[in-house]
Amino acid sequence: MKTEKEKMLAGEIFSGMDDELSAARNKASNILSQYNDKSLTKNMEEFERIGFRYLQLQQLMGKLGDGIIISSPFQCTYGFNIQIGHLTYANIDCVFLDSNIVSIGNLVQIGPGVHIYTDLHPIDPLARIQSIGYSKPVHIGDHVWIGGNVTICPGVSIGDNTVIGAGSVVTRNIPSNVLAVGNPCKVIREIEVDEEKVKEIAKNRIEEVQQMIREWMEKNGVSS
Repeated sequence: MKTEKEKMLAGEIFSGMDDELSAARNKASNILSQYNDKSLTKNMEEFERIGFRYLQLQQLMGKLGDGIIISSPFQCTYGFNIQIGHLTYANIDCVFLDSNIVSIGNLVQIGPGVHIYTDLHPIDPLARIQSIGYSKPVHIGDHVWIGGNVTICPGVSIGDNTVIGAGSVVTRNIPSNVLAVGNPCKVIREIEVDEEKVKEIAKNRIEEVQQMIREWMEKNGVSS
């Protein structure tokens, strides 16, 4: 028999009042309380502060690339369903409701106030009031720019190199290499992209930052 967590990740109807899921939400809330407390890092140098906050995120999230920055305040539901690639940046006031996988690629830029939702609830109020729901994953590709105050709905995929205009509500999949805006978000035009060149430069940038991190760790006697 599946646990409620297993049902949740499988996209099946589950109860959010389950003890295991309640405990996971409480754990995430406690970590986020510290993460969003800027007084803990106010006397640190920038690189030290980034490293300290990265370690906090490691306690929370399922997969983290190198050199990512998530500005506080930040909120999520569980954290363990969030997967983020190298050199991705999220500005302040982002909210990721991760009852299912939230996968974000390399070198993604996320504006302030972006909300990513994976949770869905029954349309029928008789079912909805029983605290049951289901979820669908969200996937964001590499080198994407998501403007401020964008809402990304459950089950959506956004392709590589795409730009989502500020304030958009993304309810359906958006392909790679396009500019898309609006509510609901629609493709406005294609973006001409030299994909091989983009991948080459992205790879070089990631390697440069990884080398910088290694050098800092060696200089400060920090083990990986």
